[in-house]
Order: sequence, then structure tokens, then C-alpha cells
Amino acid sequence: MRGANILRLGVKELRSVWRDPMMLFLIVFSFSFSIYTAATSIPESLHRAPIAIVDEDHSQLSDRLIGAFYPPYFTTPALVTQDAVDGGMDAGEYTFAVDIPPNLQRDVLAGRQPTVQTNIDATRMSQAFVGAGYVQQILTAEVQEFVQRHRGAADPPVTLAIRARFNPSLTESWFGSVMEVINHVTMLSIILTGAALIREREHGTIEHLLVMPVTPLEIMVSKVWSMGLVVLVACFASIIVMVEGVLGVPIEGSVALFLFGAALHLFATTSMGIFMGTIARSMPQFGLLLMLVLLPLQMLSGGMTPRESMPAFVRDIMLAAPTTHFVRLAQAILYRGAGFGVVWPQFVAIAAIGAVFFAIALARFRKTIGAMA
Repeated sequence: MRGANILRLGVKELRSVWRDPMMLFLIVFSFSFSIYTAATSIPESLHRAPIAIVDEDHSQLSDRLIGAFYPPYFTTPALVTQDAVDGGMDAGEYTFAVDIPPNLQRDVLAGRQPTVQTNIDATRMSQAFVGAGYVQQILTAEVQEFVQRHRGAADPPVTLAIRARFNPSLTESWFGSVMEVINHVTMLSIILTGAALIREREHGTIEHLLVMPVTPLEIMVSKVWSMGLVVLVACFASIIVMVEGVLGVPIEGSVALFLFGAALHLFATTSMGIFMGTIARSMPQFGLLLMLVLLPLQMLSGGMTPRESMPAFVRDIMLAAPTTHFVRLAQAILYRGAGFGVVWPQFVAIAAIGAVFFAIALARFRKTIGAMA
């Protein structure tokens, strides 16, 4: 294996990417606008949830309850009749519908326990889970203050002191932006290498390489380092400009250590891209194959759902995926400021998995080249 051949072939790949406007747009979009939208599109808490209220009591207490629902958690309550509730929820106009029964104030002052019905549109999952607790808390607090004739709750028998580490303000954009960077590193590395191989087959340039004094190993290594370098540079720019600059996410650990781990991860995922490129015969086939591979890698790696919440069988299977170890590595470094002494097992695992994937991809690539020769 000659370094000069690997360098020249890699530069050829870089020039091919530079001359492909759609691929450049995909890279820039994935590590800029896509990062921003993923971090800011999910509300940090209940935000402007539409609510309707049926007031059958028309008392001072019911007026207090209606006035307790206000932005930014809820929209201004829509006062509707009981007959309009089902139709409004069927049409998706309201996420919550609160039915204040008649004689509510009288029953409360008499010491009875009246029931306030709350209808929730559970198809809006994020708002439904969080909003049910908000509605319960608001109604309970307003009724207690009305009965006690003053604001303020009694001192609880036990005080809970909460200290949130690594994200004191519990800002979800801090988590979403970094995880989106991690997902795009995996996605683009597979796309770029697989598309580069398929593009050479479609354009007929792979036959030119076969008559040149280069080996399949040199061709594959050139694609791995060139496409990996593109993703690594884009990842570094996204961390500095978008994550730290635009979104203001504090990076606790060493960015250089994270990039080193990302480089090892790219060694594995670019090999996967070449392997998939030898299987697919066209870009549409590659796109379908990518969906079958990419979705499990991203959804079951522990980035979206904690691995502890998954079935044991899934946890064991996903240990063979480089994304599982890369997510743990990236979260430990970027979120918790971990050093190499903490994350070295993940480095070793990614390197071992990458070596296996590279060997498998090289064997498949040699077979494909041999069939074309």
C-alpha cells in the first residue's frame, strides 16, 4: 500500500464532493440549520397548549379557575358549551377541555369533594403527559387558596433539595443540539462513502481505477480518510459555531478528545458505507438500504432513549454497533467533562468494531472489484 496513491485518490474524492452542489448543501444544512431546528423545535415545557373551559358554575371560584390558565403555558381559554367540547377535540382545536360542574363553589365551601372533569387529547403525546400535571396542580392550588382566603402553601414535612448536574436550568436545547450533531456524524459518513462508490460505478470511473496501479485497499482507504475528513471538519465547525456560538450550549469537556473519538467512529461508519455501496446497485437502492440501517443505529444507540429502558436482548445486540459506544463517549465528554481515563473503554470498543467492519467491507469490495475486472 503506497501513501502517494492513497493521498491522490483521497484528493480526487474531495474534489468530487466540492463539485457536487447537492452534497455540499446536504453537509451544510445537516450541520447548521438542522442542528438549530432540532434544538429549538421541541418546547422545553408546556407551551401554548389550546384549552377550552365549560363553566357551569358561574361563581367567583370558577372565575378564578378560568383566570389561572394563561400564556405561555396555555392559550387564552376558550369558553364553550358542553355540547361543543367533543366536536372541538375531534377537530383538534383543543388539547385540554375542563368542565367546571354546577355548584362547585357551594360544594367546596360545604366541605364536599366535587369532581372537575378534564378531557385530554392524548394524540398530542408531549403536551398530554406534561399538561395533565399542570392542570391538576393549577386547579388544586386555586381551590386551596380560595378556601384558605390567602395565597401560599403550608410548609411540607420534608423539603426536597434538587441539584441538577451538568444542565442546571434543565434546558432541552442543550441535549437536542449535541445529539443531533452525533446523529449527523453517523448519517453523513455512511451517505458520503456509499454515494462516492455508487457514483463511480454509475459514471464508469471505477473501470479507470481498475487499470491503474492501485489496489482495492488503497481505493477503500482513500475514500475512508477523505469522506471522514469532510464529516470531521463539518462536525468541528458545527460544535464551535452552532452549538457553542448560536445556541449557547456550554461544552464541559475537551472538544479535541471528542473529535478523536469521532474520528474512530468515522472509521467504522465509513466502512459501513462502502459495504452498503457494494450491495446497492443504484442511489435509490442505497437510500432504501440506508433507512434500514440508519434508523436502528440512531434510535437504539441510547441517544433518544436510555439503554436501561430497552429490553436486554436489544441492549446486547446494540453492543455490536459503533453508535452505542460513540453516544456514551460523546455524552460523557461533552456533557460531563469526562477525560480519557473515563471513556477509554468506549475508544477501545469503537476501534475494535471499526476494524471488523473495515475488514468485512474490504473483503466485499475486493469481491466486487474482482467481478468487474
